Amino acid sequence: MIYLVVRFLLRPLFRLALRTHVTGRENVPATGAFIIASNHLSFIDSMVIPLSAPRRVGYLAKAEYFTGTGVGGWLTRTLFTALGALPVERGTHRAAQAALDTALGVLREGGGFGIYPEGTRSRDGRLARGKTGVAWLALTADCPVVPVAVTGTDRVQPVGSNWPRPHKVSVVFGTPLTFPEHRGGAGNGRARREVTDRIMSAIAELSGQEKAGW
Repeated sequence: MIYLVVRFLLRPLFRLALRTHVTGRENVPATGAFIIASNHLSFIDSMVIPLSAPRRVGYLAKAEYFTGTGVGGWLTRTLFTALGALPVERGTHRAAQAALDTALGVLREGGGFGIYPEGTRSRDGRLARGKTGVAWLALTADCPVVPVAVTGTDRVQPVGSNWPRPHKVSVVFGTPLTFPEHRGGAGNGRARREVTDRIMSAIAELSGQEKAGW
């Protein structure tokens, strides 16, 4: 209920403030598990994409966002929960695997999960080579990956900025990718790399970003 209410209230606000232009919503599967794999330009991406998608999309968020006190802590916790964010500890290999296990739980329940294969926000606008966790998820859950490109969010809230500012944003949902030739190959490093590179190439084609470190 909180999710529906917050989505109902925030979607028109985001459209008005950011003049959000969304294309390709029909590419998100109507049923079953799916992964949203996107480039990452700003903290606000994790709000723009879920509010633009036709189905609920869960994202990982720092556990600290869910443990704040007072009115501010309650507002932050409510907002992130309503947007489908999932709390996760960060900083260790064990935490990284726990994050993937959390994502896998969402997918096995038939839900949608969003991930940034680059692993961090781009500071220069270029698209870094993806990490293979997205391939491990896709091959383990045996579900489609929808490549997504966001543009303009780095102008809404640049790295280091505390407050967003109005600017036009674009979100493009690409054609879902499946990998039947690698089914069952989540444990194969070469298969994970090939799948990841294919996903990143699709994102690059949608975003038009220059590749960095490929």
